[in-house]
Amino acid sequence: MGLGDLVQKAVYLGIGVASYAGEKAGEKLTELRAQVQKLADEMVDRGEMNAEEARRFVDEMVQKAQQQQATVTSEQARPTEPRKIEILDDDEPAPVSTSVDEMRQQVADLQEELRRLKRD
Repeated sequence: MGLGDLVQKAVYLGIGVASYAGEKAGEKLTELRAQVQKLADEMVDRGEMNAEEARRFVDEMVQKAQQQQATVTSEQARPTEPRKIEILDDDEPAPVSTSVDEMRQQVADLQEELRRLKRD
């Protein structure tokens, strides 16, 4: 295993730790900093990064955790729009449904939109 692989795994571990912290909004940020600092210290001890790189790594991981926590918190605080319900009386005829060709066109349009979003 090369140095690049180990650094890549460490970055993935850091991102995973940051993601976990974002999901657990109640956890203290200092605990995350300590975990990432410990990982960085181990990598410095093994000679995989120097002290300056370790400091930047810890700062980046803590910053990512803060950003994810803010994103999760803002998404949770955002009120969702209530679902619209149509109530029909038994005496009223059901609304005219769209034709099969129109529905196929809508599906095709939605599929194209999905492909466009995946590209972006």
